Amino acid sequence: MEVYLHFRTVFSDGARRASTTRSRGRASGSTTAPFGSGRDPVGLGDVIDGLSRQLGWTSPLARSELLAAWPRLVGVETATHAVPVTIEDGILTVRCDSTAWATELRRMNAQIVSAIAAEYPLAAVETVRFIGPNTPSWKRGPRTIPGRGPRDTYG
Repeated sequence: MEVYLHFRTVFSDGARRASTTRSRGRASGSTTAPFGSGRDPVGLGDVIDGLSRQLGWTSPLARSELLAAWPRLVGVETATHAVPVTIEDGILTVRCDSTAWATELRRMNAQIVSAIAAEYPLAAVETVRFIGPNTPSWKRGPRTIPGRGPRDTYG
């Protein structure tokens, strides 16, 4: 019942409002001018760019844009056979469908790095590492024993 009476005094019409409720007071001496200095409208893109620069997000954003624009940078056919995996310590790692694609893209490494540096300088990619497809591993489980593995019994 006490809560109901409190809400009734707080949310009732203004004439019956209790004197204990806070009134919205304005700061004394502060005036605002609608067309004063610093009140110009700014585009949303500029605000987001400024915020990302202030918070230090420019490099991660540039890296994600680079990964999203990979097909445009290297071509659609090449992008179907080579997928960027990670960017760590200035090295872009790209996994290729076959070792032939990895070898061919290693030959084009300088062209790809220069294209990345021209379009995404904030990504800080210095080199590109092309790796082949995943190879099966004989190591299974958290506890493995060093050695040749199942090939030990091959005669």
